[in-house]
Amino acid sequence: MTVSKNINNPVGMGGGQRKKLSRTERQNNGPHRNLDRQGAAEQKAELVRKMREKAAAAEGAGQAGDDTAQS
Repeated sequence: MTVSKNINNPVGMGGGQRKKLSRTERQNNGPHRNLDRQGAAEQKAELVRKMREKAAAAEGAGQAGDDTAQS
């Protein structure tokens, strides 16, 4: 085994070669993250749609109650 320069960089140990990572992958922004972001965007869109439906239903019910009280 070759001698390493320091204890944190043991040359010749570790088992195999590491994949050459692109800059975006080193920043944790690889293809797997794009899929995660897409899924998160879909969940957020669904949540916003549900909230808007609830708000519209509550607003519609509130207006109906106001109209009957004013008549």
